[in-house]
Amino acid sequence: MKFPIGIQTFEEVIGEGYVYVDKTDMVYSLATEGKIYFLGRPRRFGKSLLLSTLESYFLGKRELFKGLKIDSLEKEWKTYPVFHMDFNGKNFRDADALTNALETFVAHGELKYDITPLAKGLGDRFAYVLQKAHEMTGEKCVVLIDEYDMPLLNTMNLPDTVERNGVKVSLEEYNREILRAFYSTFKVADRDLKFVFLTGITKFSQVSIFSGLNQLTDISMEPQFETICGITNDEIETYFHEEIAKMADANGCAYDMMRKALRAQYDGYHFSKNMADIYNPFSLLNALRVKDIGDYWFATGTPTILDRMLSNSDLDIDEIIAGSYSRDQFMDYRANSLQLLPLFYQSGYLTIKEFDPDMRTFKLDFPNDEVKKGFLTMAANSFMKGRNDSGSVVRNLVMSLKRCDLDAFRECFDTFLASIPYDVRRKSNERERERDFTYTLYLIFRIASCYTTYVEKHQSFGRLDCAILTSKCAFVFEFKLDGSAAKALAQINEMGYADEFRTKGLRVYKIGISIDSDKGRIGDWMVEEA
Repeated sequence: MKFPIGIQTFEEVIGEGYVYVDKTDMVYSLATEGKIYFLGRPRRFGKSLLLSTLESYFLGKRELFKGLKIDSLEKEWKTYPVFHMDFNGKNFRDADALTNALETFVAHGELKYDITPLAKGLGDRFAYVLQKAHEMTGEKCVVLIDEYDMPLLNTMNLPDTVERNGVKVSLEEYNREILRAFYSTFKVADRDLKFVFLTGITKFSQVSIFSGLNQLTDISMEPQFETICGITNDEIETYFHEEIAKMADANGCAYDMMRKALRAQYDGYHFSKNMADIYNPFSLLNALRVKDIGDYWFATGTPTILDRMLSNSDLDIDEIIAGSYSRDQFMDYRANSLQLLPLFYQSGYLTIKEFDPDMRTFKLDFPNDEVKKGFLTMAANSFMKGRNDSGSVVRNLVMSLKRCDLDAFRECFDTFLASIPYDVRRKSNERERERDFTYTLYLIFRIASCYTTYVEKHQSFGRLDCAILTSKCAFVFEFKLDGSAAKALAQINEMGYADEFRTKGLRVYKIGISIDSDKGRIGDWMVEEA
């Protein structure tokens, strides 16, 4: 079987015999039931292939669709003038990059239809291209724009400025104004448009580049189109049963065990209240190709905006996951504000895990093991400023707790703390400095994904700093900045932090730790077994 990894052109997928998961019934619904759409999905989820499929359909290339669902639905197969813009792979931190990209796009349309520009503005020029293409072909135009938000995500929360009319504005605001003016073309050219489809990761609201669009339909959370990108459980059985069987043989396990492993690693995305299970297609196809479970999606890179925002935030992922949210809270990113929740969801690091029909609220969580590990690694790298030996630290700390070797645990953790640069650990107040050590320990064990880890856990009589639960033991930590380990241990006992873990049948270790803020290391350490 040929896997279309990195192949984003529908014509190439079909023509070269790559496996194609047939979504063309939904393509037909989109084309015949509406006019202007937006679809938000994480990167590497097949948005570009979807747009390429739409392009081939509107160009009337019926031969490519033989045997697919749409072949029995479409009867006319007309050819429309299609304009396809892709913002992928461009660096928009250059102030002229967006204008140059749009100039090239518009000029290509003018060249194709032998049009002499009658206006200076890019929006007006494009509107004239649409008008003339409509007149010359007798058919209205189709506009497809892939990753429309890339010029904004590339520049969000950056200090870069551009001088406009004698006033300095941020590069993000500069790009937003260019896009807003360009997209307002669609309102002016409405009579010349048959179909408009925009894809991206993030939907911006309030100061919106969509304000010039007529009746934009956001299908990102519509049940009808929930599975238009990605691969469902039924599709896995239909298209990949034989490949999973081969993978199971290669790994020396039963078919059902292989399916379970693939589900834990790559399944778990939900894009509507209907909660249809969706696999990440990029990771699944890579795993089937090499017949090995791996972290393929995260290895392709992290959106730079997330790195920037994580480094400037006081993240508490457990608090985020514990919350219930209305649709707008995680679907609409409001420009000029630091909002992690919408970016985490729309970038694919969180997904819908529960819907309350009475309250109309959603619970969010990591989709699967690959994403959880990747996200926490990203958070740790941001928090620890890109340390490259965190993997060995995680393994050593995990193994020391597995063996219940607290001396080895202390030595490893203390050595790791000592290697963190001064400017990273030096916070402005005592509470922040103390929390850094707690949070470092928390991230390490969340990355490991093998132990249950709590940080600042609320209990009946107070809030413990950190607890780690293995299959046999519970380790309860209390940190004191420039205090005493004895006082920290006494607080665990007085507040009964360890009590709830004794009822679970675990061996319980209470660990009081004093932290030397000048050295950034453990000052003293006391352990007591309950």
